[in-house]
Amino acid sequence: MSSYLLDSILADLMAHGLVSSSFVPDQTTQEMRDLLRTRKQLVRERTSHTQRIQKTLECANVKLDSVISNVVGVSGRRMLEALIVGKTDPKEPAAMAHGRLQATSAELEAALRGRVTAHHRFMLRLHLDQIDSFDEAIARIDREVNDNNQHFRAAIELLMSVPGVGSLAAEVIVSEIGVEMDRFATAGHLISWAGLCPKNDESAGKRRSNRLKAGAPWLKTTLVQCAWGAARSKGTYLHAQYVRIRARRGNKKAICAVAASILTAAYHMLKDGTFYEDPGPDYFDKRSKDQQANKLVNRLQNLGFNVTIQPAAA
Repeated sequence: MSSYLLDSILADLMAHGLVSSSFVPDQTTQEMRDLLRTRKQLVRERTSHTQRIQKTLECANVKLDSVISNVVGVSGRRMLEALIVGKTDPKEPAAMAHGRLQATSAELEAALRGRVTAHHRFMLRLHLDQIDSFDEAIARIDREVNDNNQHFRAAIELLMSVPGVGSLAAEVIVSEIGVEMDRFATAGHLISWAGLCPKNDESAGKRRSNRLKAGAPWLKTTLVQCAWGAARSKGTYLHAQYVRIRARRGNKKAICAVAASILTAAYHMLKDGTFYEDPGPDYFDKRSKDQQANKLVNRLQNLGFNVTIQPAAA
């Protein structure tokens, strides 16, 4: 089938209302989306150069990443600069570490004892310069976003009230889905568009796969990162949901469920203009007391106990 014929068929179906229109954000949202997607790409490239620095250090038999968590942090950067200028005695770069660093001087000296050649120093300088250029570009993007997000500030403040959602994540969510929720009929439509629901892969009554649908990758990765943060915020509904599902389905399924809950909350918050109200960590217990009681009785019976329950006196 030629592309011209296919286009004409799709146009005819669209004219008769048989094909739903795609989500095309307005120009302001598109510009913010472009900035934040570029920012994420720059962060990835910066991480790649950090990994290349670690590889260069390993080639020089310097095990700096085994004693500090961030080789391009404040202390790591000072020690790298010392290695680049030719300070081969491990005591000299080790003495430049920040006083709050957990690694001891002996551990730093042992990790810095290697054979750093001129080639290694050149490569370290090259990658550090690239990291500096990426840092500058990321800072420029952040300033541009802050100067041009007046249209989204109210929505960003609403989303930041959700556990696990910071300012940057809120900006990404708004740039990907916009602030007008009328384009999505329900929260379920938004979750399906984002690719946070299982695909309908069923044949002859048997489900062949329950993997997530292919959706919006830029939005999905951000929501998953937020879900990990929300799962660690104890005393919240999202943490309780994560623990509850993890026991039955595992970490990945639980995190995806929390991500879908965050997006569901974002849909209703943006639609109604309200802040996040946490249902509480005991939401699932309050929702079905009888079901919870039966689960506990069955658990005790599986342990070999005979159990009878009766309501407590008022």
